[in-house]
Amino acid sequence: MIQGSGRCHYHPERAGLGVCVECRRVICRECTTQFEGINRCAACLAGRLKTLEGPGERKEWTVGNAVLAVLGMGVVWAGLLLLATGMS
Repeated sequence: MIQGSGRCHYHPERAGLGVCVECRRVICRECTTQFEGINRCAACLAGRLKTLEGPGERKEWTVGNAVLAVLGMGVVWAGLLLLATGMS
């Protein structure tokens, strides 16, 4: 499809209704979705929604996480030990 032809980028047989504000492609009525008051195509809307969801839940411990947890416990233990020896 030629950019600016007035035909839907995803459905070249259909007339374009508007332009997606993110990718600037011409889109038809069925491809247009308003989100946050702005017209977006399905691909850009999916990307926007994924961004809004944020990072996924972390379910597994990695070696790095385990090392940081052990180091953190060591720092807390050392701090408590210093407080206990400083008090006596």
